[in-house]
Amino acid sequence: MSMRITIVQNNIIWEDKTANLAYYFSLLSSLSGKTDLVVLPEMCTTGFSMESFRLAETNSGESMTAFRRMSKDYGLAITGSFIGKDELKKDSDKDFSCFNRGFFICPGGKETFYDKRHLFRIGEEGKNYKAGKEKCLISYMGWNIRLIICYDLRFPVWCWNTNNEYDLLIVVGNWPASREHVWTNLLTARALENMAYVCGVNRIGTDGLNLHYTGDSQLINAYGATISSIVPDKEQIQTLDIDHESLDYFREKFPVWKDADRFKINL
Repeated sequence: MSMRITIVQNNIIWEDKTANLAYYFSLLSSLSGKTDLVVLPEMCTTGFSMESFRLAETNSGESMTAFRRMSKDYGLAITGSFIGKDELKKDSDKDFSCFNRGFFICPGGKETFYDKRHLFRIGEEGKNYKAGKEKCLISYMGWNIRLIICYDLRFPVWCWNTNNEYDLLIVVGNWPASREHVWTNLLTARALENMAYVCGVNRIGTDGLNLHYTGDSQLINAYGATISSIVPDKEQIQTLDIDHESLDYFREKFPVWKDADRFKINL
């Protein structure tokens, strides 16, 4: 049982949803019939902006409406994150919380959302967004998939793969070039310790905060080997196959997961 994954390592136009969505419409139309899942970077329609109250939208807003249409029209699943908020309980209620909200939209209409758990303190993300409390587990094409967002990658207990509950860990990021070595090493570590595929997708370019990104997007197998060939600091799209049978064989042959410790997270 295999699945085709497309990594999209692109520059994000700062705080311009319309322009970024137009880019994705054009890109994904060319991928129709050629892939099963497209992975976009964190905050793929705005960049890592702290203008949460100005840019936040509900799950029925411009971005999700557009991605639902792309998923349905082009017959592929799409995942990434956007600046989200919950629906207002009443028209006069302006006191809403904003989230760095992950999404996974399937062509059949099923969708899953995940609010980023670990907010980047140095970038003051916690002052502009509310932390999520729930893990995200997605079932798609016979694969169990966990979605996490950027800074979550630093916290191994949050990513822990208890009893092989997931086969693929997706990490969407806006991870600056100055910490590139941390990004690449942690992606490999998560693959090895969780005996799962890890797909890390990061943006390129320079954002409105003058932070530079080199991408360094990767797809890594459960042995810790990088199976992608994305070039850093370059806009690039690559589609690769992952195979469930080889993963099952490795887990059966080398059942480290049976001896793993159990953790309880206090939220």
